[in-house]
Amino acid sequence: MRTVPIQLPETVFSALRKNPEEFVQEMRIAAAVKWYELGEISQGKAAEIAGLTRTEFINALSRYRVDFMQYTAEELTEEIRNVD
Repeated sequence: MRTVPIQLPETVFSALRKNPEEFVQEMRIAAAVKWYELGEISQGKAAEIAGLTRTEFINALSRYRVDFMQYTAEELTEEIRNVD
C-alpha cells in the first residue's frame, strides 16, 4: 500500500468532530462513494479504496444516500443474462 501525505488545516478536524484518523477514514469513504456514484469505479474497487468490506461499503452508500445499484439498463440486462 502506498502512503500519500496531504496537508489539511487543523480546523477541519474540529469542524467534523473527528480526530485525524477518523477524518482520513471518512475522507476515503466519501471519495469512494462519490467515484462509485459517478460510475468511475466498481463497487468492489470502491470498497477497497474505502478500506471496507463490500457489505460495509453498501451500508456507507445508504448513509450517503447513494443507490447501491449503479447500472445502466444495458449493464443490468447483461448481469441478468449472466445469472444462468
